[in-house]
Amino acid sequence: MRPIRIPRIFTALSIVAALACVAGAQERVGESVKDLGGRPIDVTADRVSADSERNTVTFEGNVVARQGDVTLHADRIQADYSSEARAIDRIEAEGNVRFVQEGREARSARATFHNLEQRVVLSGGATLRQGQNTVQGETLTIFLRENRSVVTGGKDGGRVHAVINPKGILETSPK
Repeated sequence: MRPIRIPRIFTALSIVAALACVAGAQERVGESVKDLGGRPIDVTADRVSADSERNTVTFEGNVVARQGDVTLHADRIQADYSSEARAIDRIEAEGNVRFVQEGREARSARATFHNLEQRVVLSGGATLRQGQNTVQGETLTIFLRENRSVVTGGKDGGRVHAVINPKGILETSPK
């Protein structure tokens, strides 16, 4: 099982933007993400609960989080935060996870944003689409500081599958 490295253009800024902005990350990738930093985040869910002893906030049931043109859908989103630093440590999204931004979409069963490491992990059959281009694997890991991604195929010889339309890459690249 050999990981495949995705070109910078195909790192799905939609995923980076959604998780980085929801987490209030200090470092941003790309101009469109910088523009989102000060915008409010609109979250709707069937239920929300906060646990101050465990430092968590949990949104459950048809969760939709929007900030600017970035939308995150999931069955459940939990944010773990540090009361001392007053910052998000980690965000976990579970169940029918879907990120959408400007013609780019990523789907998986789970997604985790690690704020300290500035790392996003989509797992459980990750699929990334941008225009006519797709990449699929068991796990997609995005290293925000390094602006790089790695897709792995999974256990038991699982493989990564990519469909890349060279003309489509140029047409769907973020400006």
